[in-house]
Amino acid sequence: MTLTHRRVLQIALPVVISNATVPILGVVDTGVVGQLGQAAPIGAVGIGAIILTAIYWVFGFLRMGTSGLTAQAVGADDTPEVAALLSRALMIGLAAGAVIIAAQSLLFAGAFAISPASAEVESLARQYMGIRVWSAPAAIALYGITGWLIAQERTGAVLAIQVLMNGANIALDLLFVLHLDWGVPGVAWATFIAEWGGFALGLWLCRAAFRVPAWRDWPRVFDRAKLVRMSIVNGDIMIRSVLLQAIFVSFLFWGADFGDVQLAANQILLQFLHVTAYALDGFAIAAESLVGQALGRRNRQALRRASVLTSGWAAGICAAMALAFALAGGIVIDTMTTAPDVQIAARHYLPYMVAAPLIGVAAWMLDGIFIGATRTTDMRNMMVISAILYFASVIPLMTAFGNHGLWLGLLASFVFRGITLGLRYPALERSAVPPSSG
Repeated sequence: MTLTHRRVLQIALPVVISNATVPILGVVDTGVVGQLGQAAPIGAVGIGAIILTAIYWVFGFLRMGTSGLTAQAVGADDTPEVAALLSRALMIGLAAGAVIIAAQSLLFAGAFAISPASAEVESLARQYMGIRVWSAPAAIALYGITGWLIAQERTGAVLAIQVLMNGANIALDLLFVLHLDWGVPGVAWATFIAEWGGFALGLWLCRAAFRVPAWRDWPRVFDRAKLVRMSIVNGDIMIRSVLLQAIFVSFLFWGADFGDVQLAANQILLQFLHVTAYALDGFAIAAESLVGQALGRRNRQALRRASVLTSGWAAGICAAMALAFALAGGIVIDTMTTAPDVQIAARHYLPYMVAAPLIGVAAWMLDGIFIGATRTTDMRNMMVISAILYFASVIPLMTAFGNHGLWLGLLASFVFRGITLGLRYPALERSAVPPSSG
């Protein structure tokens, strides 16, 4: 299939639309429990969702690892391996969910020890999590299903899963909480049913794989070399993701040292960064699929074209977003908060958000390119270097320039990630040469 702009957009746009639906669910969850007329249920659902999301996030490597490995198998026309990869991903996801269910008491106790809440909020949050945790196998296995579908450019199917889950969740929220008066447990049951429903739809969308005998060819599925490779890829991605999270968590923690107003302003501005990430995610995922397939075919020209086309679209989107932030950022800030001091502070630091898409596009897109190529050792190592450089630079920058230094440090981390991965890109291209060519 010819690699065209149309093909890139066919992969990317469903992901962008899918991402746009994610915040809607949080708004509905909060709005529904808000109708109960008490503060504790809102806090309980909020903190419960954050804790479970953080636990599940640890297994986010399953989506990225499965995407890269499957895309390469697709490119190599290795249909049996494509089917076997789905089986491996499903088993890892279901097993991880079972472990979380078994360890729920320990995990929840640890979470509340780190972030204590009032007795009423903690009690309601435990009710919420005690129900939702039983859909952990479905939620984590869906990471693998999503990666498997993305590798085959089936992002429309990913959008269908997201729409079903969010739509069912919202409808059941309204039924269980507002009509049946189930309160916080009703929100949890809505999510439980939606996640298992999404998993069922995901399996149905993957049904072609189950027509290939290799999906249950257990010697192939449990092939030691394949499992070791998958473990290494997933382990590298997990280390990289933990370090990336450490950068953002440290940014939030250090921001608190500059006072409540600065902290609030930083939190508002981070929403601009989240919007940018959601928009770019579609093109990074397109790169995962197209680069992985090109590498599977050992086609260096296709690999380079995939990298250039997806990155070109991402750069254009980032330029448009930077312009939009510059022109309308102040209006967005004033809409998000009515506190005059926070509005002034956020506007003061808005130029960093104008610069962020332009500075960060290389890091975001190279992540997608390297995931597709499963060059995860490079990703891990370059992330280690970038994290060291970030922490080494942000501390003196904060000492000298305060909150400006904190923002400069965060933007510098994007530069470090882009440069370090960019230096490894030529080796990635060289790996696409057929073995017989040297």
